[in-house]
Amino acid sequence: MLAAVAGVVPTETTQQVAGYPTLFLLVALGALVPVIPTGALVSSAAVVAFHQTAPFSLLLLFGVASLAAFLGDIALYWLGRRGMHSKNGSRWLEALRSRAPQDRLEQAQDKLADHGVMVLVLSRLVPAGRIPVMLACLMSKMPLRQFARGDIPACLAWALTYQIIGILGGSLFKEPWQGVLAAILLTVTISATPAAWRKVRRLAGSQHA
Repeated sequence: MLAAVAGVVPTETTQQVAGYPTLFLLVALGALVPVIPTGALVSSAAVVAFHQTAPFSLLLLFGVASLAAFLGDIALYWLGRRGMHSKNGSRWLEALRSRAPQDRLEQAQDKLADHGVMVLVLSRLVPAGRIPVMLACLMSKMPLRQFARGDIPACLAWALTYQIIGILGGSLFKEPWQGVLAAILLTVTISATPAAWRKVRRLAGSQHA
């Protein structure tokens, strides 16, 4: 019976039924626990959606990814605010602080003071830029509603950017797996470049000291 049902249900439909909820959960979890490469997930899913014939696949992917990122950000910010108001803090707040070097936190605070919530949009697009800006928002005691207003365009821009990377990868290769591999390599390179550059600058500074 299962074989008969599998023969009736199109492969693309099966992929969508399983893929979109999985993507939603992984992106939302990645926003809460910033170790999951959510950008690579969105780009890879965009490659698969690009090769599908089902209408509105890319549009649905955009909606799922941006909504999951937004809800994950809101949940993490809410947990951070709880930690700010707690005498003993919280493990979520400590996790945020551990992933935000002091120099980057100070830069995020200065940019937030100068440009307001628009910094949130850029923080989502810059690799490893989201956590320092979110922590700066927490330390400035930004209300959750104000943070949410700035985070909406940030998540939309983020989802669109990584989806475009996936579309480019899908358009360059005939086989979906080739596009997925290219998208993953590109997003990992983009994510690793700022950290590598900071390390090079630190090494250069220590040599001149």
